[in-house]
Amino acid sequence: MRSLFFLLVLLNYTVSQAQLTVHENSKKTDWNSGKEGTEMTFQLGIGVDSLPSPRSFTIKQGKLAGMEIDSLGKFKWRPAFHIVARHEQYKVIQIIIESTDNVHQPISKNIDLVISHTNRPVVVNELKTFYVKFNTKNIYVLDKNLIYDEDNDQIVFVPNLESLPEGMNVSSNGEISWEPSLSQFRKIREKPLFVELFAQDQPSKTQTTIKLKIEATQLDLAPEITVVPNKEKHFLKENENISLRFYLSDPNGEEDIAVFDFLTNIPNFDKNTLVKNSGNQYEFIWTPTYDFVQDPTDTLSFHVDFFVLDKAQKREVKRIYFTVKNTLNEAETDKKNYNLYFGTMARAWELTEQLKEKEEELKRAYAGARKGKKQRSVVNASLGATTGLSSIFSKNKPDAQRLISTIGGTTVLTISTLEATEVIGKSMKDLIDRLNYVIEKKNEIQTKGDIFARDFSLKSNRREQDFIKKIDDFMSTMNLKGLVALELNASWEAKNKPTEKNIGKSFKDFTAW
Repeated sequence: MRSLFFLLVLLNYTVSQAQLTVHENSKKTDWNSGKEGTEMTFQLGIGVDSLPSPRSFTIKQGKLAGMEIDSLGKFKWRPAFHIVARHEQYKVIQIIIESTDNVHQPISKNIDLVISHTNRPVVVNELKTFYVKFNTKNIYVLDKNLIYDEDNDQIVFVPNLESLPEGMNVSSNGEISWEPSLSQFRKIREKPLFVELFAQDQPSKTQTTIKLKIEATQLDLAPEITVVPNKEKHFLKENENISLRFYLSDPNGEEDIAVFDFLTNIPNFDKNTLVKNSGNQYEFIWTPTYDFVQDPTDTLSFHVDFFVLDKAQKREVKRIYFTVKNTLNEAETDKKNYNLYFGTMARAWELTEQLKEKEEELKRAYAGARKGKKQRSVVNASLGATTGLSSIFSKNKPDAQRLISTIGGTTVLTISTLEATEVIGKSMKDLIDRLNYVIEKKNEIQTKGDIFARDFSLKSNRREQDFIKKIDDFMSTMNLKGLVALELNASWEAKNKPTEKNIGKSFKDFTAW
């Protein structure tokens, strides 16, 4: 009984000292190192060989997809290519492997697996054929869905210059452009052309060869339209000219072009705006008039569809949008403003001429009034003397004496009364007042007319906002008070017409249109 107990104690001691170890045939300096995509293996075992019961091995922690360990402790794993990022050199993965049996306690071991990054070359699948047209800049973009890098490395495309035809350009991002000449186009119609390119991943610069097949198109393709300037939307103002040039091409030959015309959503649009310069060159020349945009609308937008048809009725359409802004007709506005300017100056000239005539008339009336007063004074003196001498002339004839005195006195009294009421001739005071007013008004109109003619002699000045206000101010100056007292004839007409020449003589700063 004591010997059995001693044997059990010895076995327990032996198990407690047992450890998981790597077998000698797996013990290399890099036994725990591997690369993405490459299988790595090693063998684990128990350090004490005297353990009687069989054991099993499991990955207790850190297990990743693909990791396996069998009942004998052989570990196998092929790390996936995504384990280590491309900007990392390596990555350490920790796992814990545990060994157990039905009698003893589990035994575990921590293992660090060092995985290095593996660069994979660019994957190139079969590409579509590059079909080219004659007299056209053909563009082909390498399909990134067919050419890709599984490590997400940046791809740069490099041409093999020996296989590159003349005139072909290959960009680093995979865009190929080529406009074949007539001889090149004829050659590829007879035999396809193969161009060799290289796809390099960065930064390792691993190259994969790409072979691109180039053939001449056999399809009856639609004609093409090129617009200069190449803008879809145009903004312009009324009375502003716009010119668009159109260049037509057909892959099947320019002689295949049948019709080039346009349609628009503006009714009654002038078709003469499209001018044919040659068989494949046209020009659209258009100037919207000032009444194109009707008030009160500020702008008017519309579109024009330019289309080309070939003999097979294949077509291409270019839609161009136009927006026209409502603009003042400066020429019409300038003409209207000049008519206001001329009309105001003509009114001033006519009134000045009428006041000149009235001034001459009042001066003559004033001179006549002075002459009539002098004559009346002589008559008064003569009649007074006759009346005073009547007693001498007819002292022997009392009846005649009384008759002379009566007639003379009555006549002197009547003339004095008429003179007192200023019925004979004209009122001296009234004549002077009216004459002064006429002269003053004429001078005022002349002065302000000179200023008005000078201030608005230019078109730009007549466009100012205060032009109408200055006209109103000047016209108010030409309002006369007491037209009845001045005895001005409302139907008066000047001897001469208010022409630009006559107005210029009176107002020196007046500028004709």
